[in-house]
Amino acid sequence: MNELKIYVEKLVPFTESEMTAFIALFSEIHLKKKDYFAIEGEFSSKLAFISNGIMRAFFRNKSGNEYNKTFFTASNFVAAYSSITTEQKNLINIECLTDCTLFVADFRELSSLYKKYPKFESLARVIAERKFALKEKREIELVTLAATERYKIFKNEHPNLENQINQYHIASYLGITPTQLSRIRAKK
Repeated sequence: MNELKIYVEKLVPFTESEMTAFIALFSEIHLKKKDYFAIEGEFSSKLAFISNGIMRAFFRNKSGNEYNKTFFTASNFVAAYSSITTEQKNLINIECLTDCTLFVADFRELSSLYKKYPKFESLARVIAERKFALKEKREIELVTLAATERYKIFKNEHPNLENQINQYHIASYLGITPTQLSRIRAKK
């Protein structure tokens, strides 16, 4: 769990007792490739820190077509955020694209630290602000940039991910077909 400590300490400095209380809420789990961390239509209460592995958040339309919303990689938090914060059913699925090691905690237990240790509320705010900024940037890129430009940004923001996951996942994330992605890649 050292990488979890290092990650949060970069965002907000904690005392030893604060960090001990925080880390105590997490337990290590292992998920296999194709396992789900969150399933659309169910309720989520867990938040995880990815120690290693790659996950995707996606939604499926009524025709069964899947659309990748985002990828989660090591040293990042993952959750069905709208479900854990509103206590409503998940709108998305979160699936492991590789075997994953996660440090998992119950979101309500983490939230209970806010009163005793106000710095955890600051940590949650900083993480939420960063997630929101990334989401906003991605939404703007999807509607304003050509597929080739989105692919360049993807490669820059996710180096080596292209070699670890199926190309159709990348195409879905970019909002294009696998054939279009193959053409873009062939032009390099």
